[in-house]
Amino acid sequence: MTVYDELVARGLIAQVTDEEEIKKLVNEGRAVFYIGFDPTADSLHVGHFMALCLMKRLQMAGNKPIALIGGGTAMIGDPTGRTDMRQMMTKETIDHNVECFKKQMSRFIDFSEGKAMLVNNADWLLDLNYIEVMREVGPHFSVNRMLNAECYRQRMEKGLSFLEFNYMIMQSYDFYKLFQEYGCNMQFGGDDQWSNMLGGTRLIHYKLGKDAYAMTINLLLNSEGNKMGKTQSGAVWLDPDKTSPFDFYQYWRNVSDADVLKCLRMLTFLPLEQIDEMDKWEGSQLNQAKEILAFELTKLVHGGEEAKKAQESARALFSGGNAAQMPEAVLTDEDFEDGGIGILRLLVKAGLASSNGEARRNVEQGGVSVDGQKVSDAKAVVSKDDIAGEGVVLKRGKKKFVKVVLNS
Repeated sequence: MTVYDELVARGLIAQVTDEEEIKKLVNEGRAVFYIGFDPTADSLHVGHFMALCLMKRLQMAGNKPIALIGGGTAMIGDPTGRTDMRQMMTKETIDHNVECFKKQMSRFIDFSEGKAMLVNNADWLLDLNYIEVMREVGPHFSVNRMLNAECYRQRMEKGLSFLEFNYMIMQSYDFYKLFQEYGCNMQFGGDDQWSNMLGGTRLIHYKLGKDAYAMTINLLLNSEGNKMGKTQSGAVWLDPDKTSPFDFYQYWRNVSDADVLKCLRMLTFLPLEQIDEMDKWEGSQLNQAKEILAFELTKLVHGGEEAKKAQESARALFSGGNAAQMPEAVLTDEDFEDGGIGILRLLVKAGLASSNGEARRNVEQGGVSVDGQKVSDAKAVVSKDDIAGEGVVLKRGKKKFVKVVLNS
């Protein structure tokens, strides 16, 4: 099976501009491709994870990835998939986020000995002259075509700022610049980026009379109607200080039955033959497939030791044991009154609720338990003695667990 055929078999490819040329470049290890990452936070999340896995997979086949960090485009903000304009970030915040991205990407991509590049589009976008850009780039973009693009059309009713309207031009200019400076001949992205990516290929053709190619990858977990990496409690981050290895493991352990094999094919590096065998699995066997998925992805992001700890903790939890490696909330003597702590205050202290009001709703809806015992009374108190021993496992909903311990 060729490299390209494997991408197809894993369900990764959504659209391509010239399949035969792309096949040749990818299979022969001649693709110099880029994927862009706008630094809108101080950590990558699992929405970026799929792109990083693809970059790693293609690099292993001899192709050269360019990780483009959008220090410049982040000053505008991508309107794709949004119902309102992004909050404007300061240059200092963007620069900080860029540095965080650089550290995390190195875990997936080998930047040594010219095997890959990491560039920041702020290096060229921030110095552009407005009039020169309009004259050099503007004539090659049809406003009618841009307005028909899904990324803009979905915003027309609620309003689209001129600031955001420029995003397609900026992304297209990135491809044009990378083609000229670094020989970048291919762009990858999610299938929601198709219009922006076509803009870049057209610009290269119009300005230079040369061909460049674009290929989009399928977005994951669409069957649940969710954007990848979003849960009820927010984003799932790759930074262990923002999403612990245990919570990261649990996120993948709790994917739906319908998505587990899709995730195994798209994101893991397990042989397709092994995954295809799992197509026959049913019922409780699918839980085993989810464990395999969660372990493989946690190992990829956080290392084998953390993946093993997370798996052992999850198994201990579901078997009724005490999971020592799950995220901890440490209480002090000052947190207790009359030898106990109220369940609402405990949920807030453990980070499972943002306020007493939210904690009360969680309890009244039947979603809270302590060491496997459901708590239905908002006035319930957990004793200091129980926590002072081996601690207690506090659970909210189906996916959030914290081990509460006393500072010794």
